[in-house]
Amino acid sequence: MSISTFRAAVVRTPSGPDSIEIIEVPVVEPGPGEVRVEIAAAPVNPVDLGVARGLFHAMGLVNQPERTGLGWDFAGTVVAVGPGVDLAAGTRVAGLVDGFDRDFGTYAEQLVVRAADLAIVPDGLDLVAASTVPLNGLAAAQIVDLLGDAPTEGNRLLVTGAAGAVGGYVVSLAQDRGWQVTGLARAEDEEFVRGLGAEFTTHAEPGWDAVADGAVLQERGLALVRDHGGFVGVQPSAKPAAERGITVHVVVTHPDGARLADLLARAASEELPTRVHAVMPLDQVAEAHRAVAKGGVRGRYVLKT
Repeated sequence: MSISTFRAAVVRTPSGPDSIEIIEVPVVEPGPGEVRVEIAAAPVNPVDLGVARGLFHAMGLVNQPERTGLGWDFAGTVVAVGPGVDLAAGTRVAGLVDGFDRDFGTYAEQLVVRAADLAIVPDGLDLVAASTVPLNGLAAAQIVDLLGDAPTEGNRLLVTGAAGAVGGYVVSLAQDRGWQVTGLARAEDEEFVRGLGAEFTTHAEPGWDAVADGAVLQERGLALVRDHGGFVGVQPSAKPAAERGITVHVVVTHPDGARLADLLARAASEELPTRVHAVMPLDQVAEAHRAVAKGGVRGRYVLKT
């Protein structure tokens, strides 16, 4: 029996968790280069909370007259393929859809997405764990790209929010590029950060060669960088002004199927951590948003459809 509709979580008039609705949406067949995925798991990200409360609508970044979809990353199973796609139905995949201005998202039972943006999930990695990798893993990989290879002289990198979802991945990936990494986090996170191979601190003094600002310290993070050092932020809408000859970048995370395949392989071999705090049904999306908003949790809330 073929289904003609599927459920998706959206906001029409965004005002926080209580404004999230679950509606029936018509099934769309994939076009050239696209696949339709049956979604198994979709993490709740802080950016989703911003969309649900209307933050990006107010900034003029969303113009959806009927509804706005929620959710950026996912894992699931291919159920239909469009022309020119060499993925078979039944293949387990994970991926990322980016941008704010869309009437669909990954908080849904189905999704049509570009095949090139997907990566196959390795056999040893379950779909819930795999779903937590795309957004934060790609953000971290792209932060490390902006940092580049560590200079021979001056390779001391401070990662703020080093126990967080993005920061933990930056700590791991930056070491591959020659950086001597120190993670800034709370005292109770020391074991986790050191377990990633980094030094650890709860209080950072100025003078670092570079700062990757996973904790969104912004200007306070920039103040920790030495003159002519480097800084990479994570808020595209609020890039700190450059000062003291510091090179300032801000990451804008975008889909990258090939890069994601590498990140998933690292996750499958436990080189990169996948931390799941709770799995909740799609019907409990508002409760999941409220839980994430409280903060203080190191694992991810994942919606299961």
